[in-house]
Amino acid sequence: MTFDELGLSAPLLRAIEEKGYREPSPIQVAAIPAVLSGRDLMAAAQTGTGKTAGFTLPILQLLHQSGEPHPHRIRALVLTPTRELAAQVAESVATYGRHLPFKSTVVFGGVKINPQIAALRKGVDILVATPGRLLDLYQQGEVKFSDLEVLVLDEADRMLDMGFIHDIRRILKVLPPRRQNLMFSATFANEIRELTKSIMHNPLEVSVAPANATAERVEQWVYPVDKKLKSDLLLDLVVRNDWQQVLVFSRTKHGANKLAHHLEKAGVNASAIHGNKSQAARTRALAGFKSGKVRVLVATDIAARGLDIVQLPQVVNFDLPNVPEDYVHRIGRTGRAGSSGHAYSLVSADEIKQLNAIEQVIQRHITREYVDGFEPDHDVPPSAPLRKPRAEGQAPTNRPAGAREHHNAKPGSTQRRRGSEGHNRPRRNRSAGSRPGQ
Repeated sequence: MTFDELGLSAPLLRAIEEKGYREPSPIQVAAIPAVLSGRDLMAAAQTGTGKTAGFTLPILQLLHQSGEPHPHRIRALVLTPTRELAAQVAESVATYGRHLPFKSTVVFGGVKINPQIAALRKGVDILVATPGRLLDLYQQGEVKFSDLEVLVLDEADRMLDMGFIHDIRRILKVLPPRRQNLMFSATFANEIRELTKSIMHNPLEVSVAPANATAERVEQWVYPVDKKLKSDLLLDLVVRNDWQQVLVFSRTKHGANKLAHHLEKAGVNASAIHGNKSQAARTRALAGFKSGKVRVLVATDIAARGLDIVQLPQVVNFDLPNVPEDYVHRIGRTGRAGSSGHAYSLVSADEIKQLNAIEQVIQRHITREYVDGFEPDHDVPPSAPLRKPRAEGQAPTNRPAGAREHHNAKPGSTQRRRGSEGHNRPRRNRSAGSRPGQ
């Protein structure tokens, strides 16, 4: 299958070729013809599968087919849960629409509203927005939707998780009833399906890259460790393995700040990104991470939604997520586009329940290893039996860079040992005040 066979016009094919893409991804193969047919669509796809182009390309095609642009009539609206994802979608629209005459802009909170109002007054065909800022602009009379043709709800599951359901319903009430509706979500939980009943008409449903398949591309390890030693263990892993780019997930904003400060104090360039950071600070942190100036980016789940980082080598779960499906979203930041990735989880005694839930979702037992000097005081219980046995494939046996079997380890090195689940590991004495990696 080629992009040409999907029925896209020459200006779009030219932009795709300039971007360097040759073949559409599975979600693009499934979604693009459905959108071009004019049908409502429910698409289940993980981040990193090419889903953004799966709706931006056909929307641009539909506008192109319908004739001349009408920039003072918003014809397509894309709603996203976070600023970062909104910016990414807007970039996709601009990239693929570069040879078409349509105008687009993006609006979100955390920045001054006046420049966004100025951009809207110049006229746009495609508007990308977060719900809160869009409602602010509507209430000020700066946006009108009487000519809207297409509505996209991107990462709908996350919008509901973040409490945007009331904002979404308020927006839906002011949209014209006759429109095409597209919904993209990692999962279609009951809440999502209830929402679709009120806004969609006979939708086509497609699903690609289920959670288990996404996890299969990523080599995964669990490092049991006492909670109070997690920060030192992360520092040790970064320094010993000479990681130059690692995305670390923290459950809380405060925890993200504290961890980034700990790493910075130890001489490792790190930044935190979360909802309390200004948009300018978040943009600087992400730009520094992409350029290599920042080695470790510590993020909360909400802030990490929509981050587009090419060939990210490794992801670390400093805290396990409370929602097991979020683990799949996290590790999906690495192992993209068919390449392999590495995910490491630092698991303390109070996270065993979350670990078992994650293993049920991905339908595999994650290899547990013990880092010498960081063996936990707590007993590590065995993994719970999988409710649905895997048909094929086992947990990865490859070891991360810098790892050594215990009997080959040299003094002073970071040593990792695989242990029988459910047994305590002997502890190695640590001198008081010593810091790993120094």
